[in-house]
Amino acid sequence: MNYETFFADKLEQIQNEGRYRYFHPMQRDMALPPMAFHGLPEASQTAPAHVTVWCSNDYLGMGRHPVVLQAMQQALHAFGAGAGGTRNISGTTPLHVELEAELADLHSKEAALLFGCGYLANTTTLGALGQNLKDCIIFSDTKNHASMIEGIRQSRAQKQVFQHNGLADLEAKLRLYPKEQAKIIAFESVYSMDGDIAPIEAICDLAQEYGALTYLDEVHAVGLYGPQGAGVAAKLGLAQRIDIIQGTLAKGFGVIGGYIAASAACIDFIRSVGGGFIFTTAIPPSIAAGALASIRYVRAHEDLRTQLHDNATRLKKSLSDAGLPVVQTPSHIVPLHVGQAALCKQLSDALLSAHDIYVQPINYPTVPRGEERLRLTPGPLHTPAHIAQLTQALSIQLSNLNRKLAS
Repeated sequence: MNYETFFADKLEQIQNEGRYRYFHPMQRDMALPPMAFHGLPEASQTAPAHVTVWCSNDYLGMGRHPVVLQAMQQALHAFGAGAGGTRNISGTTPLHVELEAELADLHSKEAALLFGCGYLANTTTLGALGQNLKDCIIFSDTKNHASMIEGIRQSRAQKQVFQHNGLADLEAKLRLYPKEQAKIIAFESVYSMDGDIAPIEAICDLAQEYGALTYLDEVHAVGLYGPQGAGVAAKLGLAQRIDIIQGTLAKGFGVIGGYIAASAACIDFIRSVGGGFIFTTAIPPSIAAGALASIRYVRAHEDLRTQLHDNATRLKKSLSDAGLPVVQTPSHIVPLHVGQAALCKQLSDALLSAHDIYVQPINYPTVPRGEERLRLTPGPLHTPAHIAQLTQALSIQLSNLNRKLAS
């Protein structure tokens, strides 16, 4: 087999479909968020472009906050660059222990467990549960994140995929099995591409009736919703009805890492059998210190959440008033429907080249074919002027695209 030809042919196919992924080098302007410098300075004689970023998952801008940077710098000098091993073999520092305690307290759970990233938290936890709970069946929302799907696949447990937020379909599938049989309902609070929110209370009711564990991915909600940023379940007063909450340190808290929060027995079980935890090096102490500082700051500053949601509301109204194809969501995520991969890429390129606005196109396999979009993520650091500039730029470029299609 000619492997290089295989790779080249597959890449050509992806490019022809308009869904080849380009990686734009960005350097945040630490003095003027949410701005960034785009480009590689050594690649040309011109300075990198100064652009407004509208697609960052650092939702609250904590990745550049002085409190976080100072904590990381201090930990770097005190603990060194890396953890030095897995958590079981020399890789646990007081900072890891303190961070897990903080996360457990944030979610009002007995314990928490850190992972290298949210993807690993999902694959490891769901994989371990499905492998070890006898005759376990995992019920998974059809729009669950790829990491949840992969964890379920690795578990080799029986699965039932239910319609997105479809309570009737979920209940119909739960009814197929004895109540005493082990079950997990795996779902998300805020779905990252559509920006919709799960019917958490109703799912908890079904879990209680049919004897299922609830596994809730709050990755796009921690830091942003609920008392002290504890998530949507906490906002609704339902956190105690969720058996396992999974979250990230990379979005609302602006650093990197993933975690789960649950009962002490559940956490100790995953810690003891989860290969993705046991066999990976611990996150660096400086990362743990930055995340700890960020969580404590975010918990104490409700104004960050207020400004984030105010800006999301302003942006949706601005785009809607301009007649743009914005999807009205109950969350901070603002999708703008385009519907074709090539057009989505053209729109993104035009915004960057003509208006110094960076929004990455979202296409298959992140979203289904035909649902390509721009995914806008307003934050507390965007201003009314930024919103007005984005609205005007989108109006101009969508009008240009429509004219080209009509001609």
